Amino acid sequence: MAQLLLVEDDTVLAEALARALTALGHEVTVADTGELALEQLFEQRTPTDLVLLDVMLPGIDGFEVCRKIRARSTVPVVLLTARGDPVDMVVGLEGGADDYVVKPAEPRVLDARVKTILRRTSTSAAPQHAVHTFGDLTIDAEAMIVTKDGDELHLTSTEMRLLLEFADHAGQVLSRQTLLKRVWDYGFAGDSRLVDAAVARLRAKIEPDPGNPTLLRTARGLGYRLVKP
Repeated sequence: MAQLLLVEDDTVLAEALARALTALGHEVTVADTGELALEQLFEQRTPTDLVLLDVMLPGIDGFEVCRKIRARSTVPVVLLTARGDPVDMVVGLEGGADDYVVKPAEPRVLDARVKTILRRTSTSAAPQHAVHTFGDLTIDAEAMIVTKDGDELHLTSTEMRLLLEFADHAGQVLSRQTLLKRVWDYGFAGDSRLVDAAVARLRAKIEPDPGNPTLLRTARGLGYRLVKP
């Protein structure tokens, strides 16, 4: 059973989703504003395995809530958005969301996404115990610790899995679909923007100059590869 925090200001929709997700085996806490969600997470310390976060909220919107969560926690975040605009989706993903679902969200689809994300965040991504070194970046796959110039980096579970996948296949170009399958556990053609946004977040943490990456490079039209500088 997963402990879910549902952040939704539409009372009728929140009630219906909470009831349906509870029937599917989850325990659901509801917050109707971003401010209340942050309070429950960080002040009341409500047990939370995953946050289902509506984008259009009164007060601070879902994008800002997601950024504030990500600044303090690695808890997985799934955006619930009525917007089909790709720009909005990318903004959310670059803000640290792990995935998004376009509303109206079918409860069984949400249940499947929740289970997929929690399964991959609770399972080690490293197929073997190894320490990888790329310049001043050190990746300890056994301890699940990444350091840069000796300072530990704080990566989300998705970023860690992604980096380990690149490190285990150093020098190889990995396509977006390959990464969706191995890192996101999607057995179907998922949204490649998840990969691009996660790579952008990872570059911001591991690259000296994220705008001109020397470690995690783009193979135009093919995917990405991690190389030694």
